[in-house]
Amino acid sequence: METYTLHRGTAPLLISLPHDGTAVPDDIAARLTDSARRVPDTDWHVSKLYDFARELGASMIVPKYSRYVIDLNRPPDDVSLYPGQNTTGLCPHVQFSGEPVYREGQDPDEAEVAERVERYWRPYHRALAGELQRIHAQHGRAGLWEGHSIKGVVPFLFEGRLPDLNLGTAGGTSCSASLQSRLESVLESQDRHDFVVNGRFKGGYITRQYGDPAQNIQAVQLEISQRIYMDEDSFEWDAGKAARTQVVLRELLDQMLA
Repeated sequence: METYTLHRGTAPLLISLPHDGTAVPDDIAARLTDSARRVPDTDWHVSKLYDFARELGASMIVPKYSRYVIDLNRPPDDVSLYPGQNTTGLCPHVQFSGEPVYREGQDPDEAEVAERVERYWRPYHRALAGELQRIHAQHGRAGLWEGHSIKGVVPFLFEGRLPDLNLGTAGGTSCSASLQSRLESVLESQDRHDFVVNGRFKGGYITRQYGDPAQNIQAVQLEISQRIYMDEDSFEWDAGKAARTQVVLRELLDQMLA
């Protein structure tokens, strides 16, 4: 069963978009609440937003299935990435709104979660790790860019308004200090979007697990507020906003390749 697509590029960069998928198997969809069936917590259109990266020679891995099936950016043992804060888990029971994902009594049990890990989570991570190894073997280095997006205001998860661009390097441990400095310089040199580095979103499981700057594997996460490239209420793509956002994204990816 195909659970992801992998485009192999020629440059030392892999773009991972673990929350781009929207598919939900029928047997799971039948158990979701009406609001959850819209898969509102999707990182909408991020594969379209980053499509230009193929022109840069980047590889790209994109899942087919929704984070409501399984969250590929969570550890397989479901240990919280943000202890003490509201968050969602490996097989989310709650939406970003705080509403339930499943109808009453329909949540997956431990055995079903384990089965989803084997069917959906492991194939994506095997492919991601394999592509990083291939890139590193070919170039002597590898960059991993974790592309994410989210509504700019989600009271259940964070207070107030999220900045437009939220760069995460696991507190400076998933990439070199020099790369982080160059990425910060890109953000500081533009005045269209506000930003934060290692704020609420410091990097999820993938950034923390695969970033290994000592071995020349640099991992960075960027969480984008959806208001800067789409309509948050209708989930519609906004071509004008997206084009302006892609300007700074290209500059950031250029630094990953520098």
